[in-house]
Amino acid sequence: MTTTAPPPRQTPDEQPERSGLIARVSLGRAFRPVASEFLLIASAALLLTGFGLVMVLSATSALDGGQSPFDHVIKQGVFAVVGIPLMFVLSRARMSFWKKIAWPALILATMFQLLVYVPGLGIASYGNRNWVQIAGFQFQPAEFLKLTLALWMGAVLYRKRRLLTSWKHVFIPVVPVSVLVIGTVLGGKDLGTVMILVLVVLGALFFAGIKLRMFIVPAVLAIAVVLLSAVGSENRMARIMSLFNPDDASCYYTSCYQSLHGIWGLASGGLLGLGLGNSKEKYDWLPAAANDYIFAIIGEELGLVGCIVVLVLFAVFAVGAFRIIRRTDDSFVRIVAGAITLWIVGQALVNIGVVLRIFPVLGVPLPFMSQGGTSLLSVLIACGVLLSCARTLPDHREVVESRSNRRAAPARRSGRRG
Repeated sequence: MTTTAPPPRQTPDEQPERSGLIARVSLGRAFRPVASEFLLIASAALLLTGFGLVMVLSATSALDGGQSPFDHVIKQGVFAVVGIPLMFVLSRARMSFWKKIAWPALILATMFQLLVYVPGLGIASYGNRNWVQIAGFQFQPAEFLKLTLALWMGAVLYRKRRLLTSWKHVFIPVVPVSVLVIGTVLGGKDLGTVMILVLVVLGALFFAGIKLRMFIVPAVLAIAVVLLSAVGSENRMARIMSLFNPDDASCYYTSCYQSLHGIWGLASGGLLGLGLGNSKEKYDWLPAAANDYIFAIIGEELGLVGCIVVLVLFAVFAVGAFRIIRRTDDSFVRIVAGAITLWIVGQALVNIGVVLRIFPVLGVPLPFMSQGGTSLLSVLIACGVLLSCARTLPDHREVVESRSNRRAAPARRSGRRG
């Protein structure tokens, strides 16, 4: 009988050398799966931007002075082509980057805003001095103040996070710097932008965990600034009082011409609208049809269905942003994400409220959708900051593992005692 013995085991020193090269590749952070919040915010931003380009083309298709109907949308598209890649590039930035640039960014944005008061550069429009013309291009510097103020508030409150129980550390330097920055916009009589900046400041304080009783002084200051600005302008007071005037025809040629045509455009759209490009109000009836009143054109051409689509997209954006606020353990991420979310979502609600005649005409654009390259670029950059915050969140697997470890820890400890 023949038996076969197993081959002798080789020690590690006796094993033959393997031919070829062995390389270990680590994809690392660049290819780490993104959080669901990232996908919600990015998809909503892209869809709203694309929808906005279509509506800008439609709202400006009524030829003005022999211009091509594509002139306005091409200008808007240039800012979208720049802003969308920049949004994804900035989404790779770490939180340390945003903390470092907070002070320099706010200083540069404030200096840019001061250019509106320089003769030859600043431009007044509809009673507001909030535009700058440089090398043939017009910019609205206050749009960048919204983002930089949110970053600055986050950096300052994060650094003082253990001292925020004292009102002195809450108000200094937040209140003096905020008053100075907002004052540069208030000097140009842009009440709508002032209200959004105040919302950014109050939102940052709220998400920093400030006690509610400390909101009294900032809230009183904010209300006083808004009231003084409103009372100081006869035209602005007339627009506010027109909301309470039951006789709409009496103010048609004075203070409520634009708001009436906006609500008429919405009403004429019905459920499905008149069809894309078939708006009647855009033919010199509705001022700022492609800017502040683009939601009225959406309602007229696409009806209630089109308006609901816009609201759903903003709701998706808000859900993604608020999930970042809820899930993060970093107070800087919570403050910045909260301030930016209140800015974008709050401004959208204010714009839609103006079109519905809930608020007086304030002159704030609809984020992502209104014509205006500066507004679109600043909002896309802000989305880049939100996406950067979303990358700091733990993925679902890490959350499940940490929860299971916490649950198993008491069992392990009781086993050791036994």
